[in-house]
Amino acid sequence: MLTTLIAEATIESNLKPFLLVLAVSLSVATLPQFFGWFRRIPYTLLLVIVGLGLAFVDVRLVNLSPELILSIFLPPLLFEAAWNLRWTELKQQWVPIALYAILGVVISILGVAFGLHYLVSLPLTTALLIGASLSATDPVSVIALFRELGVDKRLSTVMEGESLFNDGMAVVAFSLLVGLPLGTATLSLQSILGQFFVVVGVGVAVGTLIGFSISYLTQRFDLPLVEQSLTLVSAYATYLIAEDLGGSGVIAVVVVGLVLGNFGSRIGMNPRTRIIVTEFWEFLAFFVNSIVFLLIGDQIRFAILDDSWKTIVITILGMILARAITVYGLGRLSNALTTTDISMREQTLLWWGGLRGSVAIALALSVPIVLPEREEIIAVVFGVVLFTLLVQGLTIKPLLEVLKLLGDQPLRQQYAEVIARLTAMNRVLDHLHQVQQRPGIEPEFYCYQEALVKGEIERLSQEAAQLQSEYPSLNGFANDQLREELLAVEAETYAELVQSGQLNQELAPLMQHASEIDSV
Repeated sequence: MLTTLIAEATIESNLKPFLLVLAVSLSVATLPQFFGWFRRIPYTLLLVIVGLGLAFVDVRLVNLSPELILSIFLPPLLFEAAWNLRWTELKQQWVPIALYAILGVVISILGVAFGLHYLVSLPLTTALLIGASLSATDPVSVIALFRELGVDKRLSTVMEGESLFNDGMAVVAFSLLVGLPLGTATLSLQSILGQFFVVVGVGVAVGTLIGFSISYLTQRFDLPLVEQSLTLVSAYATYLIAEDLGGSGVIAVVVVGLVLGNFGSRIGMNPRTRIIVTEFWEFLAFFVNSIVFLLIGDQIRFAILDDSWKTIVITILGMILARAITVYGLGRLSNALTTTDISMREQTLLWWGGLRGSVAIALALSVPIVLPEREEIIAVVFGVVLFTLLVQGLTIKPLLEVLKLLGDQPLRQQYAEVIARLTAMNRVLDHLHQVQQRPGIEPEFYCYQEALVKGEIERLSQEAAQLQSEYPSLNGFANDQLREELLAVEAETYAELVQSGQLNQELAPLMQHASEIDSV
């Protein structure tokens, strides 16, 4: 009886802070609706600022443990990003993504570590841990801003793809380096490479196996809520299984998200189910991001930051310099190896947009308590993350304007609305023709409605043609929309045939194959 009462009290004590965090997060989400000025600040950064305000007056919402971020918050964030990342786009940009995510992590770790070791005289093992923690980029707010402003999708793919695989590489590097100051590991290139391939290989294998298994399973039925639940289970199960087997849970989640988003959702889900699942993950990512970024600001300890300000400044400079070497140096190498050119303006945006966030903080907090430098590591990482979120994050939009990289999202939205209305009016006209002989409909009323609909169709057709004439870039957008519609029709047909028993195995969409050939 006593144990039950203690358990109930524990649940209640944890539930209240959680509800408080949720209430504050949702309140922040509504601020831009009442105060237009707040719309200039990305939502995630606004949450950090509010969290900082709470920390300044010493209001602590909950304790942010690394296990909570890595085991509960990180899998859905990684899965949602991978689910929405198209394989065809990723394949086109795989060279710069691979260079930035693998070699970029090494350059970032060494750049920060050597700066701290030689300029601040930190032990090399401690400096390497700080460098590994800060090698994980987390540009969630930047990607959200890119989507809002319609920045070139190719640039968004590079940044998002780098972030996904970069997080995995950073976690792997940190797990290999954390044993150095404890004396449980040695700085041997052979041993590090061996562990690296094992950890990455297990993560890729687990993610691939679970991803394709669920893809084949969802072909056999059409139950949107069940399929939605399977994706949620797969995100967490993949992470936990990979970690238990000695692999990288981060990489495993990224792989399973890519497989389900590009294969399983196309083959095993009809378009209606795919939309339901996508909207569910958008909500979950919003929900988790709201909590994580608010708690990042709330966990800041200003006294500790003040004591470590010199180390934080040196770390920021080392990180920015290492990021410049990564982006500009590897960017030039990527341009030499591929036909896809990343211009200097785009490289500048990638350089300044390499923010750090929840993964870096989680890694710093996971440093063993027995290490005497643990508090300094946490303080430095928190200070650097705060700089990237507030200084770099808030200057991304002005930088986009200076570099003239703002996209045409408002124009595309206007064109998409015109096409949507034109499609709807054509369907209305088809329906009118079908009910023409229905009893009780007066001919005059029918003719009036027909003339009204035809007039709207004519007006909308002229508006669409004028937009295409004034903005030729919309032609490519229109082609992409049509390609997606054709692919959805084909995938839905295969799903119906499998569910009716006329097909007993999956068929890869021919339209998707044709799209990949066209893009080569």
